[in-house]
Amino acid sequence: MNPTDTDHFPADPGRPHDGEHPRTSLRVLVLSGSSRTGSVNVRLAALVAAMVREAGAVPESVTLRDFPMPHYDGDAEAGEGLPEGALALCRRIEAAQALIIASPEYNASVPGVLKNAVDWVSRYRPQPFKDKQTLLVSASPSMVGGNRGLWALRVPLEHLGARVYPDMFSLAGAHHAFTEEGALTDPDLGERLGATIGSFLDLVEADTRYLCLQRRWYEFLGDRTDAAVTSRAQD
Repeated sequence: MNPTDTDHFPADPGRPHDGEHPRTSLRVLVLSGSSRTGSVNVRLAALVAAMVREAGAVPESVTLRDFPMPHYDGDAEAGEGLPEGALALCRRIEAAQALIIASPEYNASVPGVLKNAVDWVSRYRPQPFKDKQTLLVSASPSMVGGNRGLWALRVPLEHLGARVYPDMFSLAGAHHAFTEEGALTDPDLGERLGATIGSFLDLVEADTRYLCLQRRWYEFLGDRTDAAVTSRAQD
């Protein structure tokens, strides 16, 4: 960075750069959309968390089993509020600077249990997905690696204002893709996954540290054109 760059990219004084390990203050929630024993997405999430740690950030690994919640019901919400599992997930998302979701693919789409969690979390205020830097990965025994499910998952997340990273990672033939130690058997795929995570964390760090990148997210039907462009909205 040139000496004058700090004039254009002012660091957030609340998150000072610590020099040698600039990412140690970045907390990344790694959520597995499956909790089934032996799930390839649980294994992928574990590998992703390890790579996040190797890149210098602080991962927290959870599965949907950690956040039990019923099917979304508007009457139940009106009478009882959000279930404790949904509230706990909201708190974890709020506490992290970034979110990585490892999602299975069910019938070429997002699993119902994961969509249900997104629906419950969307009812919380302030809405925790909004402006959250998010990376999507998937694993599947199929030859498309669950990629169609990730495209379906992008829709509600982007609708809620999450900044979903353009690149996604899908692991095909995942039932044969892991070593006993949890690495990928294909070193080229492992290198690609590591590079994707590294680039994603670069963006997360920039978004966390440089105020000029904190832009308001606009959704077409709810566009508020009278608001300052550089002002974040959490409503």
